[in-house]
Amino acid sequence: MSGESEVTVELQVNGSDMRCEVPTSEMLIDTLRERLALTGTNLGCDHAACGACTVRVGDTPVASCSTFTWQVTGESVVTVEGLLTDGSLSAEQAAFAERSAFQCGYCTPGLLTLTSVLLDEEPEPTSDLVREWISANICRCTGYEVIIEAVLDAAERRGASDAG
Repeated sequence: MSGESEVTVELQVNGSDMRCEVPTSEMLIDTLRERLALTGTNLGCDHAACGACTVRVGDTPVASCSTFTWQVTGESVVTVEGLLTDGSLSAEQAAFAERSAFQCGYCTPGLLTLTSVLLDEEPEPTSDLVREWISANICRCTGYEVIIEAVLDAAERRGASDAG
């Protein structure tokens, strides 16, 4: 957009320091997908209603389609790509894959990111708590029960890895 003001943003994305100039109107999802080529995060409704674009900003799940990039200056941002540890799947990713907690997969990156925040806050969630948390994300394919099972499985995997 011609004449639009730009701002310099500095943030950490998936553990790497980033600095770039962005228009003040640029949304975080656009910065992640278009500027940083992190295309795992999906744009669904573009109104913060479906959860497909959920990323982690600090310790909070955030709809990246309704967050201006300048709002996360100085923050740590984690996308679904950032859940990998040394090239290995996280407990959440492994549980979702093994339980086939996805069909088309469009909502999965947002659900995985949301799950990582949930399990950091509550390492042993109940199925009711999982239902409450994932209600922010729309999935039109799975019927949710397999997703709930995968989240509970991920919690067990995290607990086993902490104990081991």
